[in-house]
Amino acid sequence: MASTEILYHGSCHIFDKFSLSFLGTGEGKSKFGYGIYITSSYKTAALYASKAAKANGMTCCYVYTVEVPTLTADNHLFSCKSVNADVAQRVEKAIGEVIPDEAKSTGKLFRKYLGNLLTGQRSTTKRMMDKADAQAEAAVSEFLNKIGIVYLAWPQSQTKPDGDTNRAVLNADDIRIVKVEQVDVDEKNRLIDGSERVIEL
Repeated sequence: MASTEILYHGSCHIFDKFSLSFLGTGEGKSKFGYGIYITSSYKTAALYASKAAKANGMTCCYVYTVEVPTLTADNHLFSCKSVNADVAQRVEKAIGEVIPDEAKSTGKLFRKYLGNLLTGQRSTTKRMMDKADAQAEAAVSEFLNKIGIVYLAWPQSQTKPDGDTNRAVLNADDIRIVKVEQVDVDEKNRLIDGSERVIEL
């Protein structure tokens, strides 16, 4: 059995299975790529649940405790770190093309470059690394998942790149819900300690 770890997802909805078909219905942002967003911090999940509730005119906040595959050097792209050599080689072999070294300097640049390449939006390397539309983001996530990439990852704090992380899971089948808790937050979207109540699915 593959190694797993526990992370968290914040939502204003109750469900018993994750699905990519609901992307964009939470807080409504996919700034770090196309996937189901999870975090290593329970309090951060509560914050995102609160923001999603406010964005959707709802009041209930839920934190999902989830079991996911363990983050390894070769199963993710990290937004602010260079791309793992094995990952880069797998991508290049699958597309039959060498990715410029400049695009391999960070996971974020690599993701955008590859998404634009996969959707036929060729331009200069700089432009291909600058922006990727929703179609390119979806295409790159689907492609990466097919070659064994589980996550897009980024630090919760840009000043602490080795601290807590947030991740976009590329395949909903890689997430198992362990438990769901309704939580209360204060006016600044912060978790009120002790407010957690388990919800039976």
